[in-house]
Amino acid sequence: MSFRAPFAEDLGCARWKKQAGGGGGGTAAPAGSHRAMGPPSPVSAPSFPPTPATLARSSAHAPRERFKEGAAAGAVAVRRGRQPAVGLPCAVRLGSRLPQGAGPAAMWLTPLLLGAFLLSSPVRGSDGSASTAITCFTRGLDLRKETADVLCPANCPLWQFYVFGDGVYASLSSVCGAAIHSGVITSAGGAVRVQTLPGQENYPAVNANGIQSQVLARWASSFSVTGTKNTALEAVGRSVSTARPSTGKRPKKLLDKKAGNKDCKADIAFLIDGSYNIGQRRFNLQKNFVGKVAMMLGIGTEGPHVGVVQASEYPKIEFNLKNFTAAKEVLFAIKELGFRGGNSNTGKALKHTAQKFFSSESGARKGIPKIIVVFLDGWPSDDIEEAGIVAREFGVNVFIVSVAKPTTEELGMVQDIGFVDKAVCRNNGFFSYQMPTWFGTTKYVKPLVQKLCSHEQMLCSKTCYNSVNIGFLIDGSSSIGDSNFRLVLEFVSNVAKAFEISDIGSKIAAVQFTYDQRTEFSFTDYATKEKVLLAIRNIRYMSGGTATGDAISFTTRNVFGPMKDSPNKHFLVVLTDGQSYDDVRGPAAAAQKAGITVFSVGVAWAPLDDLRDMASEPKESHTFFTREFTGLEQMVPDIIRGICKDFLESRQ
Repeated sequence: MSFRAPFAEDLGCARWKKQAGGGGGGTAAPAGSHRAMGPPSPVSAPSFPPTPATLARSSAHAPRERFKEGAAAGAVAVRRGRQPAVGLPCAVRLGSRLPQGAGPAAMWLTPLLLGAFLLSSPVRGSDGSASTAITCFTRGLDLRKETADVLCPANCPLWQFYVFGDGVYASLSSVCGAAIHSGVITSAGGAVRVQTLPGQENYPAVNANGIQSQVLARWASSFSVTGTKNTALEAVGRSVSTARPSTGKRPKKLLDKKAGNKDCKADIAFLIDGSYNIGQRRFNLQKNFVGKVAMMLGIGTEGPHVGVVQASEYPKIEFNLKNFTAAKEVLFAIKELGFRGGNSNTGKALKHTAQKFFSSESGARKGIPKIIVVFLDGWPSDDIEEAGIVAREFGVNVFIVSVAKPTTEELGMVQDIGFVDKAVCRNNGFFSYQMPTWFGTTKYVKPLVQKLCSHEQMLCSKTCYNSVNIGFLIDGSSSIGDSNFRLVLEFVSNVAKAFEISDIGSKIAAVQFTYDQRTEFSFTDYATKEKVLLAIRNIRYMSGGTATGDAISFTTRNVFGPMKDSPNKHFLVVLTDGQSYDDVRGPAAAAQKAGITVFSVGVAWAPLDDLRDMASEPKESHTFFTREFTGLEQMVPDIIRGICKDFLESRQ
């Protein structure tokens, strides 16, 4: 098997022709991808290392009209200080580690030659079958057999895999990436059996085993992967692990135990622009700026956590919140990010990040503000308004950092000139941030960090689950009895479980009353859900009379009083099983005047008039009653819904 270096004419790219002759390196965008030219031609998938067949096809079918389009794009590109777009084949990204003066073919020839050598060198497994050693980046379409036994090397960089689908993968997917994604092997490598399948439509995007597969509308062929026994991997794995210099993140170190900036506790996703709008040079400047922001935030185990998503044709999670909790590791990972290219599909990336990024599996913490910082050079190619709505529904605060606003001449090409205001958390000026250029951005770092650390301004974080103070006023009178009292505590626990309890989130307090009152725990005693639930279980039954009015006054004064300056909304849930010996109407009215919404829950002999007198308006939706203590369990969802409904109405 022989390979020839691609000539400039084969690739249809003037800049590559210059490079083939020893010219300087660079990455050019496809014609039409530069924003001055409008939306680019549809691309079925991101660029991959060109195979000999790919190079041959590019020679035969490169459309000459793209040279004319490139000239038009170049005129605007030069005016805006960017590289002019030339031809579609230039979408193939040049490596950053080429020797000076090397031609573009050098980028891919070495791994292709090594891959060819490895594909011709079968390894015998313990079951006698012959397995072929492949590289981390060998695709399904590179294998010529319907069924092939292959060996994946160890320590493949997960963040560099291109995988399309789940279970059945498009043939342009990495074989080893698909095997790890499906759970057939781990990152330690191993033997895989690849079965060629017909093409299909709608390959889904699924996050599994550290790899986020991507959506693909259709592809001509597919494959599936299964395990196969082979013990010859270790020796082969070392030989193929150097097939292509890694440009990904450094292997993860042990977590740095430094706490970080506790005053800036937030989970932050940096959604960076990796489209052809920004280009390779500006992409690197963008990375420098993001790195400076990350360093100033004070990343640590008890401070902010950050991850990065790259927006281009398809969104890609480069690393998530739990990968790094030390600032230097984050900075290194950012510096190692590779430029992807493609359309500026910021809306698609924002929606994907809001829905998928902040999961507990990815390291998101409950009760912590969720923030997406969108970096956008120019304007998006797709609709961003819907993505902003989705982000707000998920309780995510969206910031937009826009650079190089469209000029007057370019406004006609912008789908929606008000895209920033429609995407951010609130259109109040706080969540939008503008920089004139990617050069000299150091002075913009601190103001942005100050915004990201202003928790009181994170309006979209404040959902009913993480922004309420709920006090439980529990009847401990003799008529209840010890076994029924346990059912009451179970009801209190089940309501509390629904909320995100933390030092900056929702808070829970409990008071038990008879003729006297006893504060079981206040809002500031416990800052985690686990401790709150334990404290509820440990409440001891008092037994005695029933003075509900005095208990409401006590709770308003001693439990909610110290929290009068809290930004959270106050709720009081009163549980009683009988007639109060004192007036309840006056104390309940005073509590409501103090900003406390009262829900009354009656059991057994509790008079409906007392329950209605205590409850906030409208009485019907704040008054609950059940004949039996076992009926309390069915009320839990209604109480939670009522709290959330009141919270949302108070925000409007």
